[in-house]
Amino acid sequence: MWFPDDVWFLDELTPGQLRQRVGSLAQVAGIDRFCEEDGLARGARRFQVRTGSGLVFDVLPDRGLDLGAASFRGVPLAWISPAGHVAPGHAEHAGAGWQRTFGGGLLTTCGLDQFGAPSTDGGQDFGLHGRASSTPAQQVNAVADGRLEVTGRLRQTRLFGENLVLDRTIASGIGSRAITVTDTVTNDGFQSQPHMLLYHMNLGWPLVSPAAVLRVPGSRPVARDADAERGLDFWDRFTEPDPGFAEQVFRHDFAEAGPVEVRLENPELGLALGIRFDTRQLPGLFQWKMLGAGSYVLGVEPANCRVIAGRGAARAEGELPVLEPGESRSYSVSVEVSPTTGTP
Repeated sequence: MWFPDDVWFLDELTPGQLRQRVGSLAQVAGIDRFCEEDGLARGARRFQVRTGSGLVFDVLPDRGLDLGAASFRGVPLAWISPAGHVAPGHAEHAGAGWQRTFGGGLLTTCGLDQFGAPSTDGGQDFGLHGRASSTPAQQVNAVADGRLEVTGRLRQTRLFGENLVLDRTIASGIGSRAITVTDTVTNDGFQSQPHMLLYHMNLGWPLVSPAAVLRVPGSRPVARDADAERGLDFWDRFTEPDPGFAEQVFRHDFAEAGPVEVRLENPELGLALGIRFDTRQLPGLFQWKMLGAGSYVLGVEPANCRVIAGRGAARAEGELPVLEPGESRSYSVSVEVSPTTGTP
């Protein structure tokens, strides 16, 4: 699919030369705004970003500024769930209700005070993966002037409870094959507040296939449960879809803290997708391997906490992150498409 010695036409042009060749930058790249009008997505905003390199991706302002469908030169990169794009008014937060409106997509944001399994902490019940992905963003702005950028703010608040603010920037550029998500989370309240954040990145077919291999340099995978234990020797490889497949979850522990790149490589496509983050910001990395029929997906999930069993478990294990009043923490995750050669 990828021809390693071909040169994409934008690579040879300066911004000034490009402007001389088009009437509008929208001829090659831009951000288009849509409002859904059918089904469970009705009324929800969707921005489609075209970088001009062949990378196209959706930003979903009403789903926590998540990233939805994504493709490169016509090849899908992200897994989309049967629910697809769902407006936030249909979200369910109790127990595992999150699964009913989980759309998949390139990024689903989990947090801001809970991710992982439903749990109880301090007498309060928390549902699967928290509320961030069903929180509409405010102050949303899109810029397409050589840079391609969407910014916005989420506020998760409860009377007598948390008041957490996430400021997000989603950035790419004309001719780019990369997306960078930069977040700052602030405790806007007056009491210490637990803060859990996980980047649920969902990769799908044809990038995920028996030809693909997952590379996580410098890590040691740890199985979550007995189902994952059975797949521990094959954690980095994939089979054909299996209707009876039981999901497997692995935690990856890194020998050293610092920048890392996780790569899913598919030599048959000649395509790789790299996910970059810094383990000093995001010390946890979870891998969700689900090879069922219709749920054929690889989740690569950097997180600010190494516990996937929910907030109560994170507190019990002494690993629950906390923001003091007025305190902020920043995170950055980048995704880039590149060529790959050879065999897995």
